[in-house]
Amino acid sequence: MTLTPVITAHWDRPDLYTLAGYRAIGGYTALAKALQQEPDAIISTVKDTGLRGRGGAGFPTGLKWSFVPQNDGKPHYLVVNADESEPGACKDIPIMMATPHTLIEGVIISSYAIRANHAFIYIRGEVPQAIRRVAAAVREAEQAGLLGDNILGSGFNLRVTIHSGAGAYICGEETALLDSLEGRRGQPRLKPPFPAVAGLYASPTVVNNVETICNVPFIVNNGVEWFRKFGTEKSPGFKVFAISGHVNRPGIYEAPLGVTMRELLDYAGGMRGGRPVKFWLPGGSSVPMLTAEHLDLPLTYEEMAAAGTMLGTGTPMLFDDTVSVVRAVTRWLEFYKHESCGKCTPCREGTYWITGVLERFEHGHGSAAEIDTLVDLCDQIGGRSFCALGDAAATPYPAALKYFRNEFEAGTSQAAELEFAPAASYLFSEATAR
Repeated sequence: MTLTPVITAHWDRPDLYTLAGYRAIGGYTALAKALQQEPDAIISTVKDTGLRGRGGAGFPTGLKWSFVPQNDGKPHYLVVNADESEPGACKDIPIMMATPHTLIEGVIISSYAIRANHAFIYIRGEVPQAIRRVAAAVREAEQAGLLGDNILGSGFNLRVTIHSGAGAYICGEETALLDSLEGRRGQPRLKPPFPAVAGLYASPTVVNNVETICNVPFIVNNGVEWFRKFGTEKSPGFKVFAISGHVNRPGIYEAPLGVTMRELLDYAGGMRGGRPVKFWLPGGSSVPMLTAEHLDLPLTYEEMAAAGTMLGTGTPMLFDDTVSVVRAVTRWLEFYKHESCGKCTPCREGTYWITGVLERFEHGHGSAAEIDTLVDLCDQIGGRSFCALGDAAATPYPAALKYFRNEFEAGTSQAAELEFAPAASYLFSEATAR
């Protein structure tokens, strides 16, 4: 399967981030076309494409838009979630840096479709370059009459506000993001009500990922049939994959959904030093790991679910045989423990206890009984927390135990006493510290 650059097609153009550069490749033609249609027609088009959210959950975008009540007398809002902070995820920030006007055009069309007159782009505060670049694109669009009042003579008004986050991973959760936008501490809300009914300022709100919104101009310009030529029936379209880890050419590769990890790995130059793949994650650290035997599975939402994992953000991380699974899982859990907002007990207490036990295995002081204790702890967190951060924290260990139980057994004090020293020494050698 070949790469299909659409969003990334003109990233080699040095002035693409400017309005002039974007217009030179046909930028904002989709906006003019969209403003001649009824908002409901655009929602129907996006729904017919089957576009699924690219932020991790994969929820149908057009369906989410259709949940927004109409003629309710309340203001509507569009919020772009650009708080990309998942360990291993790096696709939205490059998109904003390379082609911010694609995002702006998508924001205007999406806002028009859901009848919103104010849109927010919430960008992670640790990436000031992206914040400045998107803010500059907004100013250019305003000066050109593409934002503000009576856009292109259509009578549609839109204001776009760039909001810089303060570096909390929890604010990637849509309701915590909304609380942050309102000036409060970022903590997830109990649902229902869902944001489509009572979101920002208790008004109907759509929250979409950067990459999701960037698909919209191409859909408006090219239509449903064109979009569905890519991907599969249940996972149509193309995807910006950000490949990282122990590969020779880590980076951005845009391909149709349904491409295999083995094909993407070939594009990424294979594993460093020709070493074998030990384990990999399809979409950031919050999805269960897979092994080399899964490299030929199609990267679609349904195939990944059937394999016991998720496509997630579509940002695969690959690890070779020098890596300790115990150490990797421990580091991810330390991240989730640190980033837990503390609002709900399962996440606040569970991440603390899981991390503490994992550290015992990392240093060879675990016990056989604690292997099953960790499974029970994960079961107590999954599905019982306010938001998906708790679920993400409960994800890495069960999958790691499924495929690499021997490494956890090698981290027990009993194993050391029974002369399992070779396995233990491999597990905690200097090579695995990379």
